[in-house]
Amino acid sequence: MTEILTEDFFHRDALEVAPDLVGKIIARRLEDGTVIRERIAETEVYRGEEDLGCHASKGRTKRTEILYGESGVIYVYLCYGMHWLMNVITGEKEQPQGVLFRSGEVKNGPAKLTKYLQIDGSFNGEKLFGNERVWIEDDGTRPELITAPRVGIDYAGEYWKNVKWRYIAKKE
Repeated sequence: MTEILTEDFFHRDALEVAPDLVGKIIARRLEDGTVIRERIAETEVYRGEEDLGCHASKGRTKRTEILYGESGVIYVYLCYGMHWLMNVITGEKEQPQGVLFRSGEVKNGPAKLTKYLQIDGSFNGEKLFGNERVWIEDDGTRPELITAPRVGIDYAGEYWKNVKWRYIAKKE
């Protein structure tokens, strides 16, 4: 039986939510009513102002304010001025952290995933539960996971770029 994730799922530390999201399904209802789905194959954690890979490492700004808010809220930002990337805020208010949806089973890469799901900046600030446009489903799939360093954050320094906060469904 498939369940839709609720706020409680996201109201945990990002290091708990990220591995638990792998294997779940992102569902997106398009304007014509069609629902497309993609199984999450990879996630990545960004956790706190001390994490030099996290946008919150620069402190509170108009862009990062959402990271300090409620869990289960979508954080979408434009990367390199051309690719929308989608994250979900996790944990407690005032403790900025979130999980990047890094890839799906078919759509590898965070930009390809959001493009396929037709996610753009208009989703920023929406909740990922009780939402008619996008939500996460759990059909019970629990893949074996491997961990790896995060991708594309060389600027964060040796420790933060090498911390194994990327969770990947092991291919069978």
